[in-house]
Amino acid sequence: MRILIMGAGKMGSFFTDVLSFEHEVAVYDVDPKRLRFMYNCQRFTSLDEIKEFKPELVINAATVKYTLDAFNQVLPVLPKDCIISDIASVKTGLKEFYDKCGFRYVSTHPMFGPTFANLDKLSTENAIIIKEGDHLGKIFFKDLYQRLSLNIFEYTFEEHDDTVAYSLSIPFVSTFAFAAVMKHQDAPGTTFKRHMAIAKGVLSEDDFLLQEILFNPRTPKQVEGIRTELNELLDIINKKDAERMHAYLEKIRANIK
Repeated sequence: MRILIMGAGKMGSFFTDVLSFEHEVAVYDVDPKRLRFMYNCQRFTSLDEIKEFKPELVINAATVKYTLDAFNQVLPVLPKDCIISDIASVKTGLKEFYDKCGFRYVSTHPMFGPTFANLDKLSTENAIIIKEGDHLGKIFFKDLYQRLSLNIFEYTFEEHDDTVAYSLSIPFVSTFAFAAVMKHQDAPGTTFKRHMAIAKGVLSEDDFLLQEILFNPRTPKQVEGIRTELNELLDIINKKDAERMHAYLEKIRANIK
């Protein structure tokens, strides 16, 4: 299959590595410097090259801020039977775009990133395939994710956004709170160092991606839950209430079993 990958960033490089040995892969990026280390693939910087390539599948791996712009840029030069797809972690506006674009589509979300995941061992990682979309496109990604040993879940666009609001906004906000009150430690403990590594990884993400996840209409409810729990914990600490502290620890231990 002729596959065009848009964006030569971390995930674009990952999908190129995974697919280029079994498919004819081309990578498109408007910045030629980002294509320098893309191997075993064709490297495109112009729409004319895409038109000549005639991709059968497009994987949009552009930064979430430019996902829709990237689609709108290349649609005029794509064959009408081409399947377009995204791997965005934020699906805001995508369903409406797909409904009007006139192309078959498939939307997925690999629930991992190069910052933390071991890309050589993904059996503990997850991927979401959106139920709405082209049947053949979904089969392609299901087969790909199965070969990568990912755990696959099928959600609607709505269900995906609910999941992201919970699974991303809570750890992101918790990390922000840690980083906001953090002070330099000359001799940090193991727990502190682990939290620091997580904070550095999260804060290395694109600002627009973090913003879009936190601006998800479903996020405020999750953040309110964190505030409620912090208020309860602070009250227990201020009152030095050992009995309540024991009960609180038992409650949260049950949550992580």
